[in-house]
Amino acid sequence: MTDSKYFTTTKKGEIYELKAELNSDKKEKKKEAVKKVIASMTVGKDVSALFPDVVNCMQTDNLELKKLVYLYLMNYAKSQPDMAIMAVNTFVKDCEDPNPLIRALAVRTMGCIRVDKITEYLCEPLRKCLKDEDPYVRKTAAVCVAKLHDINAQLVEDQGFLDTLKDLISDSNPMVVANAVAALSEIAESHPNSNLLDLNPQTINKLLTALNECTEWGQIFILDCLANYTPRDDRESQSICERVTPRLSHANSAVVLSAVKVLMKFMEMLPKDLDYYGTLLKKLAPPLVTLLSAEPELQYVALRNINLIVQRRPEILKHEMKVFFVKYNDPIYVKLEKLDIMIRLASQANIAQVLAELKEYATEVDVDFVRKAVRAIGRCAIKVEQSAERCVSTLLDLIQTKVNYVVQEAIVVIKDIFRKYPNKYESVIATLCENLDSLDEPEARAAMIWIVGEYAERIDNADELLESFLEGFHDESTQVQLQLLTAIVKLFLKKPTETQELVQQVLSLATQDSDNPDLRDRGYIYWRLLSTDPVAAKEVVLAEKPLISEETDLIEPTLLEELICHIGTLASVYHKPPSAFVEGSRGVQHKRLPGSAGSGESVESPDPGSASVTEAPPAVIPSQDLLGDLLNLDLTPTSTTGPPAPSSGMQMGAMDLLGGGLDSLMGDESEPPPVPLRTDTPQSPQPLHQSPSPPDHSPTELGGDLGGSPAMTAGFGAPPAAVPPSFTAPVSGGLDDLFDLGGGVGMPVSIYVPPKTLWLPAMKAKGLEITGTFGRRAGVVQMEMTLTNKAMSVMTDFAIQFNRNSFGLAPAGPLQVLTPVGPNQSIEVALPLNTVGPVMKMEPLNNLQVAVKNNIDVFYFSCQYPISMLFVEDGKMERQVFLATWKDIPNENESKFQLNDCHLNSDAASNKLQGSNIFTIAKRTVEGQDMLYQSMKLSNGIWVLAELRAQTGNPNYTVSLRCKAPEVSQCVFQSYEAVLKN
Repeated sequence: MTDSKYFTTTKKGEIYELKAELNSDKKEKKKEAVKKVIASMTVGKDVSALFPDVVNCMQTDNLELKKLVYLYLMNYAKSQPDMAIMAVNTFVKDCEDPNPLIRALAVRTMGCIRVDKITEYLCEPLRKCLKDEDPYVRKTAAVCVAKLHDINAQLVEDQGFLDTLKDLISDSNPMVVANAVAALSEIAESHPNSNLLDLNPQTINKLLTALNECTEWGQIFILDCLANYTPRDDRESQSICERVTPRLSHANSAVVLSAVKVLMKFMEMLPKDLDYYGTLLKKLAPPLVTLLSAEPELQYVALRNINLIVQRRPEILKHEMKVFFVKYNDPIYVKLEKLDIMIRLASQANIAQVLAELKEYATEVDVDFVRKAVRAIGRCAIKVEQSAERCVSTLLDLIQTKVNYVVQEAIVVIKDIFRKYPNKYESVIATLCENLDSLDEPEARAAMIWIVGEYAERIDNADELLESFLEGFHDESTQVQLQLLTAIVKLFLKKPTETQELVQQVLSLATQDSDNPDLRDRGYIYWRLLSTDPVAAKEVVLAEKPLISEETDLIEPTLLEELICHIGTLASVYHKPPSAFVEGSRGVQHKRLPGSAGSGESVESPDPGSASVTEAPPAVIPSQDLLGDLLNLDLTPTSTTGPPAPSSGMQMGAMDLLGGGLDSLMGDESEPPPVPLRTDTPQSPQPLHQSPSPPDHSPTELGGDLGGSPAMTAGFGAPPAAVPPSFTAPVSGGLDDLFDLGGGVGMPVSIYVPPKTLWLPAMKAKGLEITGTFGRRAGVVQMEMTLTNKAMSVMTDFAIQFNRNSFGLAPAGPLQVLTPVGPNQSIEVALPLNTVGPVMKMEPLNNLQVAVKNNIDVFYFSCQYPISMLFVEDGKMERQVFLATWKDIPNENESKFQLNDCHLNSDAASNKLQGSNIFTIAKRTVEGQDMLYQSMKLSNGIWVLAELRAQTGNPNYTVSLRCKAPEVSQCVFQSYEAVLKN
């Protein structure tokens, strides 16, 4: 009879019956009862009431029964810690049993019982087992130390288990060595700064000796440990490589990948002119090729790792192109990965072979695969110049098939080929235009519009083609709308006489009928450029474009180095560092390849002096406790600095979309711009066909005609009257006025100041009404108030005082009300504040209690200041410091918030936040989601780090805040909300 009988009983007094059976004198009956208990436990029934009865069954010589009891113990010890202590004596006794299997079982179970009360009783048995004569017991005890360290790290250190574990590395049994290495590695991961695995040449020699004899998983532990070692010189590096190379022929793919990781790292130390270096490259190829004959899931893992290896050292597999050719029965995920590697290995020598293969793939039935194959042909053209002509003719053949999705992909890649090889293949434009009606995907439509706009002078009916797209302008995606706007402006600059109405129409659609801020901003910029200086417009919009790079999807070098150090792990499959997907402190150490030997390169070293093998860790912002910081605040006044000058390297947001950089638009800021803008009030746009134009719209003032055509500027009005204030502000000259206000594109905007709110109503203050807000101007916090006298008598002798508050806010001087305030009069007052007053934590944190005195009485009120007023101008962290500080702040200090209905793109949001001293350190885009990493510093020295996630087309942002003082996170989020929504 099978064991299923244990799961089928449904009697009412089941627990009672089991209790009786557990206490039976018959051993067989007792064993059957324990099996029933385990079966009940497995299906989720609560059998914890039987704890004392099951523990009594521990006293047996039967190994099977003992294992079952230990299984029960592991499951219920946590919920019954007091009862679990009863089992301690048996554990101690079992650790001295003559049978090594029982000794090992006892020590293994001890490590799995995560109860603090029991832990200290288990130290002595564990110490004995670590020095046991049987290697099976020693290897089990080694792993138990790592488990115990996870429960109580201090106890393990105090008892000297770590030293015993280090001694086990010199053990005569290779499995003991492997487990000791595994345990030490595990402990070292949770304590990155402890130098537990003190690797030196002697230790490495012992590990390499054990490597040949231990099991496959033991080999993986040892190889992973070797990968963390940095050899002293190229000779030691070569010696280790020679002893690790035999592992490449191992049957287990995990061992092979671990060996590849070690060799890839140590190859960095070998001079490239060394004979052994060439030999090693040849030895690395066959095992990687062999991995591709496994089942699809293993193939995929191997391909993801090979993708990294090929980016780092393409020469390893340059002669192995054929193994990456796709088989008809490969799953789609394997096909796409193989395709990617084929393009990375494509070269002049094998391009004919690759193109023939890709053309074949483009006729497959799998749509995703066909799309990727067509894109791959375009990438080959860009990568191998000699093959470009052949690639273009292949793409034209594919377009002739008239298969819709093939045609659309082909047009997208031909656009890139035009960018890479200007004035070379434009003869194919006619063929592309024939397929205009079949395009229904945004990317393909945008690519076709770009081609028509860029080569408008070669296409006779370019205006008709673009007009056909304009008919459904509001139904198009943003990508197509932006491209269409730019293309029509290009067409107008090339053929001004024929396209006036068309450009007027698109500018009106983009600025007045659209609610997309990116589209509106670009429309207004073009409108201003065209209405003020067409020559400058031509230079900006028709500027020469930079050639596109060969490999746009290569992994960034420092990330690639880190991923090479993680070959054979999840990081190498995700192509992300462990810190991106592992929570907590484990597994997030950043690894780097050692500096190359013999070559002049140092790995990512900015100067020769920094090319040392070990890298100094970036500084971490010191730990802060809010209460401690508030109470121990240094009360010496800090020097007030103005906001930092905009750096030349800052992102310019939508300006790059114009095709020219901002520098070419704005000129050198130190010199006046060559063509002054009009300073008249903008009027509503006039239709372009109206010939009589106002006197101040003369062609000479507009910057002269373009291409000898006065029609270009005739009646081209200023931006429409409905534009935001930022576009109708008084003009200062040049294009500065485009960027000088909050609506500007890509320049630092002024700090957000909330609207004034009622702080003190007149009925509570004998006729004195106070409305106010807080602002930060030139680095100084100001309290801006409107004092209104609603009483019948004159008010004089104003004074103000603050109660102690969280950030030490205090008036920097007296309240300056220089004239008496008569009945029904109001007066505006700006009171500068400093942060050197007395400190006391308030609830809420940003609460401020204020007393105002005048000749009538003293009045009290409280208000809340936005915490963004306390963000100082030097709050931008260095990238490395940011990274280190983010990791240093515990996970529990992270707060996540949802910011809804924010209709800004990430660049506009970053720009807005920078105005409030919230600085963007870095930006990443992953699968259409922009991630901004930001830092800000409060006036009392507390740093707040943020991650802002924005999905294209989704008005809801996610804001994650990390701070050593998590109390401030809620207030900081409120500031984010206020700044981004106003």
